[in-house]
Amino acid sequence: MNNVRKATIKDIQSIARFNQAMSLETESKSLSSDLIIPGVTYLVEHPEAGFYLVAETQGQLSGCLGITYEWSDWRNGLFWWIQSVFVEPDFRRQSVFTSMYEHVTDLAKQDNACGLRLYVEKENTQAQATYKKLDMIETHYRLMEIEF
Repeated sequence: MNNVRKATIKDIQSIARFNQAMSLETESKSLSSDLIIPGVTYLVEHPEAGFYLVAETQGQLSGCLGITYEWSDWRNGLFWWIQSVFVEPDFRRQSVFTSMYEHVTDLAKQDNACGLRLYVEKENTQAQATYKKLDMIETHYRLMEIEF
């Protein structure tokens, strides 16, 4: 059984480690602790910007996901963006992500969010299949960005 809860300050180091592992696994990109730890800390300490959920399985942290918000004037509501999804390899295929997803869906509905969104690597077909099983659909939008 997976217990899902909002992250607290005591979870910051684990979430940062999860984010580093996810980035290395999915993008072959190393994240500096000097950036990721303050980044995670900010979200934990500023709930107006979002929050993290963590899953506990068999008494240890097994996964996490982050939520940030995007205002939609078209819908007069907030989309909740799911990001920084990670499940420890030893706990994959044990419904850890599904438990977190169901929890965040319940929270979003209680908060009158207008929907959930996430982005996924084009080649990550396993994650895409998981999201589709949870009734998420691929939109016609492409994500574009510029980093500063």
